Amino acid sequence: MTNTATPITRLDAQTADFEQQLQHLLAWEAVSDHQVAATVDEILSRVKKEGDAAVLAYSNKFDQLGATSIADLVVPQARLQQALESISAEQRQALETAANRVRRYHEHQKQDSWQYTEADGTVLGQQVTPMERVGLYVPGGKASYPSSVLMNALPAKVAGVDEVVMVVPTPKGEINEMVFAAAAIAEVDTVITIGGAQAVAALAYGTETVPKVDKIVGPGNIFVATAKRAVFGNVAIDMIAGPSEILVVCDGKTDPDWIAMDLFSQAEHDEQAQSILVCPDADFIEQVQASIDKLLPTLERETIARTSLENRAALIKVADMDQAVAVINRIAPEHLELSVEDPQALLPKIRHAGAIFMGRYTAEALGDYCAGPNHVLPTSGTARFSSPLGVYDFQKRSSIIMCSAQGASELGKTASVLARGESLEAHARSAEYRIKK
Repeated sequence: MTNTATPITRLDAQTADFEQQLQHLLAWEAVSDHQVAATVDEILSRVKKEGDAAVLAYSNKFDQLGATSIADLVVPQARLQQALESISAEQRQALETAANRVRRYHEHQKQDSWQYTEADGTVLGQQVTPMERVGLYVPGGKASYPSSVLMNALPAKVAGVDEVVMVVPTPKGEINEMVFAAAAIAEVDTVITIGGAQAVAALAYGTETVPKVDKIVGPGNIFVATAKRAVFGNVAIDMIAGPSEILVVCDGKTDPDWIAMDLFSQAEHDEQAQSILVCPDADFIEQVQASIDKLLPTLERETIARTSLENRAALIKVADMDQAVAVINRIAPEHLELSVEDPQALLPKIRHAGAIFMGRYTAEALGDYCAGPNHVLPTSGTARFSSPLGVYDFQKRSSIIMCSAQGASELGKTASVLARGESLEAHARSAEYRIKK
């Protein structure tokens, strides 16, 4: 069988128009259009006014459920346990291994309250408390991701969140037993089989059956993403995620088949996913192209991967590793693979990346499932200012201030000057009452 070359964009970081070409490559239309936004606004408004009735109507319409009440869509804990017991021993072992690793990693992120006492007896500090209730959106039907359950629910549990409410659509009643099993392993408190913008609205506003949450996390389609953006402010959200992306930096000494498959691991997600190789070795880039052409036809999701590669992938030639680092920091990738001899030497120079996979043996796919760090990561360059989902996303911080008489007197003098400088007399006098005469 003869494989024709897959047309993938080639860029050279040393050309004068590289930045312009890179910007064009990275351009991605953010979520939503006017029609989607209008539909979502209507759903949110109706759910806010009508509660369960609206959620039921939309769920029956979009997911063809035929349900008579939202209460009927609440999954008993016994049903989750049944799912855990019904999946294969191999599947259960994989889920439990992944859960243990994810839980153990996130326990290191837990922040504790702290205080210190100044010389005059004034106490300052910070009290860290978990959120009371969070909502977890999990895609359902054919696009079901048990790993998303673990990655979103376990950090919340480690943080000490009182109640985790999971919503997962079951189109035409289609249930993914591994999703239910993952919910059992992660000790999700409540599971409701609803989805779409109506589920986001129910979590944000609360209904007769669905409790109002403090934060909504988890991936979804364009309607879910648009709804999350719309309810932000009423509740917190994790992020507005763009297409999945990977940037592989290779020194030319890794098996090119490995690199090709690493690029495919993102390309198979969807047509908008982005896979980029950065390498100083022109001959190796050709070897990777040959591996892509050889291996792409062997993928079950070849059509999706091929579209992604042809439209959004790139093979980028750089002069050296210093220029590779500059490209990394410019792109700020969601997933970064450092497939090089000494990844630790590059690490201090990398400022912007969601997750960094170090060395030739560390495939990004390990991070998606079971390495331990979270797979919910900033996309579309937002790693410049965002971090992976973690325990800290489910904890709040309250400042602590307790002045001694002496401290209040001294601080009052400073506060008085500043308050009067802002023409806020009551502020000043409130502080001045406590100044020792």
